[in-house]
Amino acid sequence: MDLLKPLIALLAIVNPIGAVPFFISFTQHFSRAQRRNTIRVSSFSAFCVIAVSAIAGLKIIEFFGISIASFQVGGGTLLLISSLQMLNAQQPETKPSDVAEGEQKVDAGASIAVVPLTVPLLTGPATISTMVIYAEKTRTLFEHAVLVGYGVVIGLATFVVFSAAGRIARVLGRTGINVMTRLMGLILAAMAVELLADGLIKLFPVLASHLAR
Repeated sequence: MDLLKPLIALLAIVNPIGAVPFFISFTQHFSRAQRRNTIRVSSFSAFCVIAVSAIAGLKIIEFFGISIASFQVGGGTLLLISSLQMLNAQQPETKPSDVAEGEQKVDAGASIAVVPLTVPLLTGPATISTMVIYAEKTRTLFEHAVLVGYGVVIGLATFVVFSAAGRIARVLGRTGINVMTRLMGLILAAMAVELLADGLIKLFPVLASHLAR
């Protein structure tokens, strides 16, 4: 397994910089202590989603009798849809209702760290699909441990970005954040096509014979 591909895919999907405007909007009326707590909880939650997906994701799809090839095609399609959203400068896996729900929770004084900030603004079906697909490609315990370790990397990246959200927003501005999101979307689209092609060849081996000609 190419150990760098899962990390690149995760960074592109989670894209904490793209979530900065949402974080600022949701926490603008929070005290410093509340904001720090929200950052800690959202970072840890992002790690948990990734780690659990890497450890138990394969067992779950096996329980439902889903082949990894079918899951690759479905997951690749989901990644492609997410990448198209990012190419339009939208945070993947989000809907207007998710943002509205976050605003309502802020108004009500409830915590927004897990829902909707972590799920689905940061992590969601595309993130879970990516971890399951790459977990199937692991061949050693070390490679599997590396996948779980990437959850730590994403959690730390989320913590650092959200902690510096105000400075990032001032330096990049909305235009800069949109450019970053589109760039991540382009990278993710290329990886999604690769996963789709791999899954389709497993489902329809005849496609490989045509490609070999």
